[in-house]
Amino acid sequence: MAEAQPQGTGKAAGGRSAQLAHTGLRHGWTTGACATAASTAAYTALLGGEFPDPVTITLPKGQTPSFALAVEELAPGRTAAMAGVVKDAGDDPDVTHGALVRATVRALPAGSGVVFKAGPGVGTVTRPGLPLDVGEPAVNPVPRQMMREHLAEVARRHGGGTAATADVEVEISVDHGEEIARSTWNPRLGILGGLSILGTTGIVVPYSCSAWIDSIRRGVDVARAAGRRHVAGCTGSTSEKVAVALHHLPEDALLDMGDFAGAVLKYIRRHPVERLTICGGFAKLSKLAAGHLDLHSARSQVDKGFLAELARRGGADEALAGAVAEANTGLAALQLCAAAGVPLGDLVAATARDESLAVLRGAPVAVDVICIDRAGMVVGRAEPRGPGDTGQGSPLR
Repeated sequence: MAEAQPQGTGKAAGGRSAQLAHTGLRHGWTTGACATAASTAAYTALLGGEFPDPVTITLPKGQTPSFALAVEELAPGRTAAMAGVVKDAGDDPDVTHGALVRATVRALPAGSGVVFKAGPGVGTVTRPGLPLDVGEPAVNPVPRQMMREHLAEVARRHGGGTAATADVEVEISVDHGEEIARSTWNPRLGILGGLSILGTTGIVVPYSCSAWIDSIRRGVDVARAAGRRHVAGCTGSTSEKVAVALHHLPEDALLDMGDFAGAVLKYIRRHPVERLTICGGFAKLSKLAAGHLDLHSARSQVDKGFLAELARRGGADEALAGAVAEANTGLAALQLCAAAGVPLGDLVAATARDESLAVLRGAPVAVDVICIDRAGMVVGRAEPRGPGDTGQGSPLR
């Protein structure tokens, strides 16, 4: 399979794209990208009788990778078409590497739109607190949008006109997905029957700990050499966009922190900048607030009891605190508090900031923290605080 690698702007020698290149690791593709390629090929065959192979798709950031089809099948009378793509996770130790992602497309009456169905090996949401309603197939919002856009383009190419939309059922399945899912957090989150179809960029970023931490250090070095006084450590591409929008930072001031908050803080402790913004998902930053420096799901977990204590500090009564402690996910806890007017997002941000200052050990760096939800909306902020300010260290530890 030919790969289109993530490309930077070419305007700076630092930032996320330079970090990715520095690791020397090969990128891969998300299950969402594979499902998009498979559904695009299947719908093309359903309308035109032939499967494109390879099939090329456009990812949210504009990359155009091509995917070879591993399987294809066109039902008699074109009542359905199925295509499958083998997921290549690159050099990332992803449990879904090598999995066969299939999409079966069937026509629906005009006006139906795109209806998603969980096939064998794809889970179904059974508990609240996820970005999908209970009862929905575990195909996340960005992959759904990618598939809708690509299927609409196929409809346009086959005579539907510029306003064409696809009216189809898309059944996504993953061979042996239910077995693979036992090695993930899906069962604990209430996603039953298989895997989730994931991805916000379509690209799997390979996280070799040593290579990635080294790339973080090089990112700090580049920013300092360029005279940047303000850098941002971000957990992913969505948080990076938020940091840029709020602070107008250039590319070489951006550090792709990933899960390695400790690596950023410890290196900046020895090589200070005037200001560090930490931006990331609410759940990940709640781990930092609780004192974890490695935010990977395999090595630290969201502590809902800790969130309940923070909620109490924010004015939650015992009934709400108990509900937070029993919430299915960090997002569900955040939603419960938001409905009650308890600023849990701000409390997590402030505590994460103070934990960061504790790790910095008096280095001359002011830290602010931004928590976002899955859609990139800011759900919590803590204003800059430096080593001379009071309040350093978590009040719960």
